[in-house]
Amino acid sequence: MPYIKLHTNTEISDKPSVLRKLSQLAAKETSKPESYVMVELSHNPAMLFGGKDAPLAFLECKSIGLTEKQAKSLSAAISELLHAELSISPDRIYIEFSNAPAAFWGYNGSTFG
Repeated sequence: MPYIKLHTNTEISDKPSVLRKLSQLAAKETSKPESYVMVELSHNPAMLFGGKDAPLAFLECKSIGLTEKQAKSLSAAISELLHAELSISPDRIYIEFSNAPAAFWGYNGSTFG
């Protein structure tokens, strides 16, 4: 049930590798099976942060039962990964975290709640 959507203005040459690494990271940091993790990439070269079009990223990170501690840990891990893989400076990354109620997360024709 963890979901990460990465929006960036940076061209990614090896998209499958970056998606796999984000998926593995989300599973590890949320202690959820990777079989439930979904990761999406949205490339949009028309993005600005602080009035500049230097490499940047905005991520949406949602999961059932996401804690403040996990959000803090995910923020550090995601920033490190994007810096290493895409050369995006951590001060050019925003991450929106959401804790979704189990009853409002659908899967396999039902919900988790």
